[in-house]
Amino acid sequence: MDLSIVILDDNPGSLELLSTALSREGVTIHTASRPTEALDLIRRIRPQLVLTDLVMPEMSGLDVLSRIMEFAPATDVVLMTAHYTTETAVEAIRRGAADYLEKPIRLPLLRERVGRLIEDARRRQAAGTETEFEGLIGNSPPMAGLFARIRRIAPHYRSALIQGATGTGKDLVARALHARSGVKGQYVVLNCSAVVETLFESELFGHVKGAFTGADRDKPGMFEAASEGTMFLDEIGDMPLSTQARLLRALQNQEIQRVGSLQARKVNVRVIAATHRNLRQAVADRQFREDLYYRLTMVEISVPSLAERKEDLPLLIRHFVDRFAREYGKAIRGVTPRARLALERHAWPGNVRELENALGHACMMAEGDEIDVGDLPPPVLGSEASPAATSGSVPFSPAAGQAAEADGSLAEHERQLVVIALERAKGNQSLAARALGIGRDALRYKMKKYGLL
Repeated sequence: MDLSIVILDDNPGSLELLSTALSREGVTIHTASRPTEALDLIRRIRPQLVLTDLVMPEMSGLDVLSRIMEFAPATDVVLMTAHYTTETAVEAIRRGAADYLEKPIRLPLLRERVGRLIEDARRRQAAGTETEFEGLIGNSPPMAGLFARIRRIAPHYRSALIQGATGTGKDLVARALHARSGVKGQYVVLNCSAVVETLFESELFGHVKGAFTGADRDKPGMFEAASEGTMFLDEIGDMPLSTQARLLRALQNQEIQRVGSLQARKVNVRVIAATHRNLRQAVADRQFREDLYYRLTMVEISVPSLAERKEDLPLLIRHFVDRFAREYGKAIRGVTPRARLALERHAWPGNVRELENALGHACMMAEGDEIDVGDLPPPVLGSEASPAATSGSVPFSPAAGQAAEADGSLAEHERQLVVIALERAKGNQSLAARALGIGRDALRYKMKKYGLL
């Protein structure tokens, strides 16, 4: 089946140029010079991809994007403009844009960016749904939303914050952002929870010989190592306040000073931070700088817990069993029905990492060609699924649980919680998601599930 592309631009010359540049076998291109004409066309043919100019007399490209997201949220939309700013690009991504290109458009870059979106659409079309993306495994609605968000953010972000519980795969999300960003430099990782407080600034910014006892030579820091690339600051909530101030200046100015040196050094680094902590609460408790928090949350990504995407469990089991079977040189083809039942009943408080460790243990213990319950580690056999594991991660009190039992419908109780959270947040989905303790993509999934979207 051919893929469809709609190109919207009020300049006939641009329409002809873009149509010619993107013409290829298996792709049908439609053009429109007016937003209303384009929206009617998109409603009728439901294309996989839309390219739209940002500035037009009748309606802006951002307004067109918002309209498309209302009735065809699966459509990839690329905005084009001669007035590129990082702020506008990020706003476009927040509204659902897949990419953002600067005019005059360089045709090789256009073909590369759009070509990538076309190939992604082809894979989704062939498979029915995407199950693997840059090392991340899943085809649940929360994961599909996460994959789409990474694609849209990656070309444009300068700093980003990834939030999620321990073991959800925040490091994989960071690597995916780097891989999709197109930068040519290194991917450098610093685990903030593993650094001695007095050595933080030396690790980040480097030092010169004689700066402190033991500094017997000049040493570049991670900012310099990551120049033209990406630095991933894992567990940034454990970074000391004094270092946070210097990190903020480095992010703002793209300039660092080695410890003990007065010389400023220019760098060009994208910074991704991750944490399992509630940084908003840490800001309120004065344990994290508010200005750094807002600098990082210009782009924010929430990673769903395994409880929020239990439908991905079979895919993850297959993935880890295959991987460990290869590593251990065993002919393990799967798990027995009773072992699968035990895996499905477990609450997985340690998320995907706990599942990975459990299946690594099981593959090591298995003597036959299938994993049985006796091969699973004791913690998996000794717990039942929590309410959050079976109904999503919406937290509720014992009183709320009793009300749900009396009402006879846990799903209806969950729906009421979502409605209340949205009403209190005045429709702001990000705030409502935070109040419920889940990611925004998981909230949207629940809204669709209960007919609220």
